[in-house]
Amino acid sequence: EYVDLRGQRWELQLKGSGRTPYSRRGDGRAVLRSSLREFLASEAMFHLGVPTSRAATVAVSEEQVWRDQFYDGHPKLEKTAVVLRVAPSWFRIGSLEILHRSGEHALLRELVDLILDTHFPHLRGPMQYHKLFSTIVNMTAQLVAHWQAVGFAHGVCNTDNFSLLGITIDYGPFGFMDSYDADYVPNTSDDQGRYSFSNQPHTGLYNSQKLMEAMGHLLREDLEWAQTALYGYAAVFNKEYLHLMRQKLGLATEDERDEGLVIRLLDLMQAAQADYTMTFRELSEVSVSELQCDTLPASYWALPTLCQHPQWPQWLMLYASRVYSNHLATSYSEGIRMQKMQSANP
Repeated sequence: EYVDLRGQRWELQLKGSGRTPYSRRGDGRAVLRSSLREFLASEAMFHLGVPTSRAATVAVSEEQVWRDQFYDGHPKLEKTAVVLRVAPSWFRIGSLEILHRSGEHALLRELVDLILDTHFPHLRGPMQYHKLFSTIVNMTAQLVAHWQAVGFAHGVCNTDNFSLLGITIDYGPFGFMDSYDADYVPNTSDDQGRYSFSNQPHTGLYNSQKLMEAMGHLLREDLEWAQTALYGYAAVFNKEYLHLMRQKLGLATEDERDEGLVIRLLDLMQAAQADYTMTFRELSEVSVSELQCDTLPASYWALPTLCQHPQWPQWLMLYASRVYSNHLATSYSEGIRMQKMQSANP
């Protein structure tokens, strides 16, 4: 572990350095392509404002290993690397779940107390375990909302890959959507789409349920209180997600129409197979009047695809009305809206 000059505590972890007691049948090595992907993606997520672990360095090895990248029966030799990755903690929901399943309740309490003392000392006191559970549930909901807003699919959303601190960890078969597809699955081994993009919010809730089961002995004084905190997951997710999507649309105020506005846009993007990231970016670079007059720059390629959909004019009318009401409430100009949108859609 390491404490930086600002007093922030980091746990250091090596990925790909060789076999450990947790390697099971694997060789414990990581190939260069996946190591570079983790380095680039975790830094991108950090600068996009998504809670995440980070990669400090990548060391390339001359050693090669056999890997079947696409699980199609055609393995090949690949160069390996070691990633030094850092996070405030590497404890996961699965860290508690495995102790619960093995009946090691005393050790589980000791671990939860360590997490409280290290990361949540302000929660110490009456109902401390309930407060911790509620905090983790809320952070999990907010994390998944960030994933959905930036078009990120983790790929393997089991409890072993969900942090107790609500940060993105274990970059494996992840992906960022190109054309918007609610059923996008970046993991080629996920044939059933269990961890598809659209399933991530539900998976976050499922993993929170597993956390409640794992902490059951600590929460039994008031299980109804814990259940209420779990039921609050959806509200926390929806609030955070709508907040992030309003930012992506340049809206600083709240309106009951916003959820429908977002859903309609995503439906249009799905039908038109419009690029997710570039649709928002191009929306941020033109005024509403330019959109209404269909005077888009010749270099654009995402919005023109969307504009061909027959329901685009109807959505644009709703968006223009919403932008106008936002301008009245905030004294925003079109220039400010575009500037705010560009900050939210780099």
